[in-house]
Amino acid sequence: MGSDVGKHFPIAATAVNRPAASHVRPPRLQKSLGFTLLELMVVLAIVAILLAVAIPSYSRSLVAARERALRSDLALLRESIWKYTLDKQKPPQSLDDLVTQKYLDKKPDDPITREPNWEPVEEDVLIQADQSEGNGIIDVHSASNAISSDGTPYSSW
Repeated sequence: MGSDVGKHFPIAATAVNRPAASHVRPPRLQKSLGFTLLELMVVLAIVAILLAVAIPSYSRSLVAARERALRSDLALLRESIWKYTLDKQKPPQSLDDLVTQKYLDKKPDDPITREPNWEPVEEDVLIQADQSEGNGIIDVHSASNAISSDGTPYSSW
């Protein structure tokens, strides 16, 4: 009776005779290794959000670093002016005097303007009673007209 099944039920006979191929899927059902447009758009949106958060934070940290460098450079220049005035019994006539007399290795660049264009403050002030000359540089400021993060101009520091 087993041999008559193929004659009366041809569909059943072909299904029985066909080898089982459970691991082979039709091409339209195979998993794609690429990305869909929707997946790429989601990834780009996430990257854009992260950049929108990171860039302002990075900009603020750059400004804060320049402001710290400006404060440090101003302190160095003011200390050098003070030491020069005490040693030489007169204030320096220019910031280049601090370099030529080895009070500074080199004139630092203003971190805000990125150039060595400091604004010296000159006055006729005697620091010591036995000081020979009083006319010269007594202070220095940044040459920048920009406003700092605390709202004051850098030139007033």
